[in-house]
Amino acid sequence: MSEPTAARDGPGTEPTAHGLDLRRLRHLQAAVSEGSLTAAAALLGLSQPALSASIKSLESELGLPLLERHRHGVHATAYAETLLDHGRRIEAELQAAWSGLRRQSQRDAVSLRIGCGPSEASRLLPQALVLLRQAQPQLRVFVEYGLNEKLMPMVRLGEIDCALSSVPRTAAHPDLRHEPLHTDQAVIVARVDHPLATRRNPGAAELASYPWVLARRWELERKALDDLFAQAGVEPIQAVVETTSAVLMKTLLMNSDFLTFVPREMVHWEERAGLLKPLKGFRSAWERQVGLTLRRDQAPAPALVALMDSLRLAVKQVIERR
Repeated sequence: MSEPTAARDGPGTEPTAHGLDLRRLRHLQAAVSEGSLTAAAALLGLSQPALSASIKSLESELGLPLLERHRHGVHATAYAETLLDHGRRIEAELQAAWSGLRRQSQRDAVSLRIGCGPSEASRLLPQALVLLRQAQPQLRVFVEYGLNEKLMPMVRLGEIDCALSSVPRTAAHPDLRHEPLHTDQAVIVARVDHPLATRRNPGAAELASYPWVLARRWELERKALDDLFAQAGVEPIQAVVETTSAVLMKTLLMNSDFLTFVPREMVHWEERAGLLKPLKGFRSAWERQVGLTLRRDQAPAPALVALMDSLRLAVKQVIERR
């Protein structure tokens, strides 16, 4: 027994995506609106045979009659009315989508979404934003604060345009590229009137006797601190408090005998204000690169280019002069 044809299957047949393309729906709509294939063809800039063939192919693929043809013209069947009703809704949704995309494009042209690490939020990014405001006063900037474990996936997924933070010397992910801006060093920090603040060269064992607030174990500066104490023959520091919050870390230092080990940029303003100070003598050779992370396939938009220019200028103005 032979397979049933589409016409015999009737409305239960699943139409193909090709059969329901908007071009054919528009052809059908014009024919119904004009009541004449000849008039509809003239309206659409088609020949009458081409329009007729388009509608017949749609009828064939659906297995349903869409037009009733008579000597005075054509009119829609009930199937065509149902199809065109859905078609009008699809057209409305597409128009809303296009309008929404245009509005979003206009917003994106005057906005920038960036991520920022704790140290970079202290001085480099604020200075760059001041410069950016002078160059692009219409630009709005949205800043996401966090560590690389949060920021890098956001860059990859396009949730932010870039991240200003520590960057590795080789790409952290094949979809990412890094642009170094400057180098920062880590220091042991205490409040300015800490018992060790005036000591010229406190020993590792003495430093280890104080409570510490540190970044979590897998952060790069934490590993560098472990190496520093290992070289002095002292067990790695067991942090009393581990945190991702720079605010908590610095506040705890200023109000207690806690010590920490952080990039120097993170405590720039507190050091300048006479609230915190790096301890002398016990220094690490560890340093980190600070820079921008972007998607590898990304062509920077004008707003991002302006930010990058402002960051480079900020490095020259406030970082290289320290």
